[in-house]
Amino acid sequence: MDSTNATALWDRVVGTQPDPTLWLVVATGVVALAAVVPRRVWLITRNAITIAHEGGHGLVALLSGRRLDGIRLHSDTSGLTVSRGRPTGLGMILTAAAGYTAPSLLGLGGAWLLAAGHITALLWGATALLAALLVMVRNAFGVLTVVLTGAAFVLVSWLAGPAVQALFAYGVVWFMLLGGVRPAFELQAKRRHGHAGDSDADQLARLTNVPPFVWLFFFHVVSLCALTGGGRWLLGL
Repeated sequence: MDSTNATALWDRVVGTQPDPTLWLVVATGVVALAAVVPRRVWLITRNAITIAHEGGHGLVALLSGRRLDGIRLHSDTSGLTVSRGRPTGLGMILTAAAGYTAPSLLGLGGAWLLAAGHITALLWGATALLAALLVMVRNAFGVLTVVLTGAAFVLVSWLAGPAVQALFAYGVVWFMLLGGVRPAFELQAKRRHGHAGDSDADQLARLTNVPPFVWLFFFHVVSLCALTGGGRWLLGL
């Protein structure tokens, strides 16, 4: 690639693109909601939230100085991230807290980028994150899930026109914001029925001596605030 093409590519990535009309932004939100609310659909689409959840654990583990051994994504939409380091302390607390908050915070960051017109940057950034995650995935289903998700971003980034890219990007961000809300409610229901005794909230309780319900409340606050703030950015309010 010569310098002229490289410059053009860089300008494309860091430049701004036109936003879709308001009714199309609302339409992508409705489609994202339809991918979150119906249980049968959610059993499939929740895999994307699991990717963000486990990716959040992994990224924060690395940033806090822990050694990331691997990530596993399962067909029942559960996942597991294994890291090594001190079993207690701030790094472990941040790592444990990152899972349920990651999808919503990614959605909030994506909404900020879209509000600034950086549609291509969002698509390329998401592709880069998925590529980095793929290196750490340690099971076949996880590899397949991440590859298919990454392929969708690559195809849209390279082959689709600006309008399709915008619709795809807005749909993804809406899905992260809306989909980030449901897992905390699911966890709350499981704990109410005596299940999920080793959940992230329970691990955080053991690490901090703060009751699990407080951590559940924290997950709810983060996801709902991200949805409110991110939704306002997407709608231009």
